[in-house]
Amino acid sequence: MRLIKSTAIIGAFTMMSRILGLIRDVLMARFLGAGLVSDALFTAFKLPNLFRRVFAEGAFNAAFVPLYARRLEEEGEEAATGFASEALAALLVVTAILVAIFELTMPYAMNLLGAGLSRESLAAGQASAFDLAVLYGQITMPYLVFMSLAALFSGVLNTRHHFAAAAAAPIALNILLVGVLASASSMGWGKASLGVYLAIAMSLSGILQVALVIWACRKAGVKIGLKRPRMTPGVKRLFQLGLPGAAAAGITQINLMVSHNIATTQANAASWLNYADRLYQLPLGMIGIGMGIALLPSLSRALRAGDERGASHSLNRALELSAFLTLPAAAALAAMPDFLIAGLFQSGAFSAADTAQTAKALRMFAFGLPAFVLIKVLTPAFFARENTRSPMLYAGASAIINVTLGAALFFTVGFYGLALATSVAAWANVILLWRSLKASGHLSPDGALMMRFPRIVIASVLMGIAVYFMAQYFGGAIGGKILADIALLLGVSAAGLALYAVLALALRAVSLDDMKSAFKKG
Repeated sequence: MRLIKSTAIIGAFTMMSRILGLIRDVLMARFLGAGLVSDALFTAFKLPNLFRRVFAEGAFNAAFVPLYARRLEEEGEEAATGFASEALAALLVVTAILVAIFELTMPYAMNLLGAGLSRESLAAGQASAFDLAVLYGQITMPYLVFMSLAALFSGVLNTRHHFAAAAAAPIALNILLVGVLASASSMGWGKASLGVYLAIAMSLSGILQVALVIWACRKAGVKIGLKRPRMTPGVKRLFQLGLPGAAAAGITQINLMVSHNIATTQANAASWLNYADRLYQLPLGMIGIGMGIALLPSLSRALRAGDERGASHSLNRALELSAFLTLPAAAALAAMPDFLIAGLFQSGAFSAADTAQTAKALRMFAFGLPAFVLIKVLTPAFFARENTRSPMLYAGASAIINVTLGAALFFTVGFYGLALATSVAAWANVILLWRSLKASGHLSPDGALMMRFPRIVIASVLMGIAVYFMAQYFGGAIGGKILADIALLLGVSAAGLALYAVLALALRAVSLDDMKSAFKKG
């Protein structure tokens, strides 16, 4: 049951980070709304995050964690720490060069994400949306270096089953951003100036996150030093595994980049999609990312020890737990998107029209939420076996579907077609991952999973119907008062959660004994 406890630890800290992130987005909606500055800021934020996911969280962790786990299991502490030091030097050089290139070419690089942003100023002496995106991008780009370093130290901690510090580190970003937003009124900052301070806070948070995970490694007795960069056999193997992973992550991020670029051709669409994205990222972060982070070192160490049965059991329980937590969240997001968006964002610069448009995108993302989580659960089964090529190919196929379908839907049904295309592409990726694991014998759904899954679906659907009617009944009470609106949202959400728990127990989709044993010591 270590997987459940590990996921709970990661999920708890991720929940704290995502709740702070939600508070941040509520404040951003009220101060910036959906317009020129918010479009520029969200576009600029995507650039370092795009490459962070390619180099740091995606490809690097996929390659580094299994190799580090092997060194730790087979050769001991000294060899594992030496390999980590070599990897640190290589990662620092690659990301520093990348950041320098983008800093020097930002006006051209921003065309990758914000080609549709307006080049015209709203008034004399004011910067255009594109100019602001370039400025914000130059300020935030160093964040990539810090987050890449944090990813390495986090991978070391996760492999050793020290999950808390690595999961807590991202909280620093949202604390700083919320602090800046909370100071906006008293400082009298305009929208463009507020964007500058938010960009600065993002980069500063990277330094805090690196410091936290380095401290945690030291506390765990791991001292990773910085060596002269060399192409050692370990680093060469890291690149051999990491390049397909980088390609897979890169394909996905290029895919998102193209979608965002298309969205910028419609005024405010980039902001509507971003606010919707933030809401579905809340359960995705707590469940999918937490599960994936906990599962990869668990599978890697089980396979290094020759325990295929243990690895299969861990994967089945991960699938079962992710379904139990994700399906009700998806049902709720699909059933009451207008209620959620209005209660969280509709006030100040964020209008009722913005609510209606953002809700359309959120419903489309809700359809894909289970698939986004399943990708996080299934890909570690490949990475733990040092197979980064297959996920790369499947991500490529998914990207082609996303771009072609997204473009077609954008010019027919509207901007929310981009969100629908993203969800459809995610399901295509899941089908490919699932079929490959089944064919290789690395995925065998057991009796418990097959028995409980349909019961989870029934409980989720019934709960979704109930919250739909509750949202219709209480929707008129949303009045733009942030505390009252959030209290109402929490009340409806808590009622839905309680109903789901009762239904799940009544249908035997889960048992109390399972929950008790999951959190026992030992």
